[in-house]
Amino acid sequence: MPTVTTLDSFMTYRDTGAGTVPVVFLHGNPTSSYLWRNVIPHVDPLTRVLAPDLIGMGESGKPDSGYRFADHARYLDAWFDELELDEVVLVGHDWGGALAMDRAARHPERVRGIAVLETFLRPLAWSDLPQQGQDLFRRFRSPEGERMILQDNMFIEFNLPFGAKSLTPADLDVYRAPYPTPESRLPMLVWPRELPLDGEPADVVAVIEDYGRWMAATPDIPKLVMAVDNGVGMGGQESIDWARRTFAAVEVANIGPAGHHAPEDRPDAIGTAVAEWVSRHGLTTRRDSAGELTSTR
Repeated sequence: MPTVTTLDSFMTYRDTGAGTVPVVFLHGNPTSSYLWRNVIPHVDPLTRVLAPDLIGMGESGKPDSGYRFADHARYLDAWFDELELDEVVLVGHDWGGALAMDRAARHPERVRGIAVLETFLRPLAWSDLPQQGQDLFRRFRSPEGERMILQDNMFIEFNLPFGAKSLTPADLDVYRAPYPTPESRLPMLVWPRELPLDGEPADVVAVIEDYGRWMAATPDIPKLVMAVDNGVGMGGQESIDWARRTFAAVEVANIGPAGHHAPEDRPDAIGTAVAEWVSRHGLTTRRDSAGELTSTR
């Protein structure tokens, strides 16, 4: 995969298709751009498609970083700037969805549309999580979490296969490869401690509230929220219904039965939903200085 320098490190990314309006796919924890391998072929016949590995994850570099949300956003900003990506369509899963909405809210002039699934549409309460999830994430936030994630590699060995039933052993090996040591697993420990639960961490909650206001106040930006059957927590029906009522110019597409890591279980449904949505809204067609659509091919 190609690589670009970002701040004091580097980021790798997938880059396929052709066109002047790129569709950028952002992954979450504990995955990488590999998550999108079976989704991208539905979209790259239409335009250029890119999918980076977030800093510290996948094949990207592992700088001396705190790997908090703000750190990922800084490195991602540098990646967009290095590649000179403008008028992008953002597609995000899990923390990738949050990073996409945050990016859009901070750089609205560089975004054409945004599609998300299984992500943080709004801040959560502990009570929004199923009891098993509450128990697990409380442990992740305790000193026990360092043993579970850094030593036992629990996000790769348990959480990922639990949330993606269709993973093969070979697929899991790809996700496992970037994290051979406890030190290399730090991003996977930090992410669950960033979950916006009952007002904490306050800075992450503020980011989500900010981009929520932007999502609600931008009727000129098409938005797609993809929902799984029987979703829970961040993907629960209550959150989906809230987004339907709150976000401007939003469409909701059901992609069928899937676990949290839905791009593994339902790549064709997701790819088809994104491809039809970008086509329907002309999102692969660049606008000229007068605001008129121009050809991308």
